[in-house]
Amino acid sequence: RLRLHDGKLIKDRRYHLRTYPNCFVAKELTDWLIDHKEAPDRETGIRLMQKLMDHYIIHHVCDEHSDYKDAKLLYRFRKDDGTFPLNKDVKVFMRGQSLYEKLVSVEESILKVREENSVKYQRTFLGCEMIDWLVQEGEAEDRKEAVELGRALLEHGIIQHVSNRHHFFDSDILYQFWINFRRRRRLTELLNENSSCALSESPDSPFCLRKLNPDPGNTSFLSVQTNKEIKIVSAVRRSSITSLTGNSNPYFNTTPTLVFPPVAECNPKSVLKRPITNEELLSPGAPYIKKTLTIVGDAVGWGFVVRGGRPCHIQAVDPGGPAAAAGMKVCQFVFSVNGMYVLHLDYQTISSLIMTGPRTLVMEVMEAIE
Repeated sequence: RLRLHDGKLIKDRRYHLRTYPNCFVAKELTDWLIDHKEAPDRETGIRLMQKLMDHYIIHHVCDEHSDYKDAKLLYRFRKDDGTFPLNKDVKVFMRGQSLYEKLVSVEESILKVREENSVKYQRTFLGCEMIDWLVQEGEAEDRKEAVELGRALLEHGIIQHVSNRHHFFDSDILYQFWINFRRRRRLTELLNENSSCALSESPDSPFCLRKLNPDPGNTSFLSVQTNKEIKIVSAVRRSSITSLTGNSNPYFNTTPTLVFPPVAECNPKSVLKRPITNEELLSPGAPYIKKTLTIVGDAVGWGFVVRGGRPCHIQAVDPGGPAAAAGMKVCQFVFSVNGMYVLHLDYQTISSLIMTGPRTLVMEVMEAIE
């Protein structure tokens, strides 16, 4: 966005006797993406911009088009007109980025490469060191507030305990920034976020899932649940969203003792008895009730599979997973994800929203009244 401002692609434009501030012409932007090697061709450029529209980053200046059209139409970044949805998740992410930039720019930073159990970790710090720094820099009024901030950062996947075994505490436990905010990312990464390449073992990936590297011979993983102590659960209890879409298991350095069943590698038949349209779901008097589910993912995932499109439905739920504990059932329709309306999206986009979002997932679902 800032590069487009500098290049004067974003500016006040006049159309039909009306001035639209801080906007760009879609066709010109597609040209710019190709010229600056951000997209190899027009088709990819259009897909990239559509991705930004789906994530409420850009929109048509009059909101008359929900699709990005490679034409002489005016679009605008929501940050330039104050309509960008600054919800709690976004605010925590931006706070984490601000703290990271501040930490890496100072001499004698508390962020260092450290070793624990013969494994080296990047961007690490001790919990008590972070608390000291937050209070000294005025980022928190006292140690209690600093601990609360640290916990929010951990729950949103910005920091984590190096082996994913502890929440954030004011102690000498070793943590790390899970996201490398300084890594330059290319727009085309947005189009790969559903692939096993993008969700790789690299902690620098902006789309990586939280994962736990099990010790050889140990196939247990940590399950973090709301208001409960951390407990150990079997690794074969559940596969994640991506592993059930047919990809190989990209989250573990060592293979669990038991592999996922072959049925998870195919595209199963829909559990719906018949297709349902959005009009049916939303029509007055329709036999559906809306429910809000709060699901706290653990190191294996959330324990459900989304399929279909416009609307998407819950195809499968692991009976021993967080989703089932929160009340999720098969055949429910996905209404919103973390406050974003998604009835008009396909399952790949919804899966992406879930896997690139915070560990604590808030979903609204529509369930048939029996």
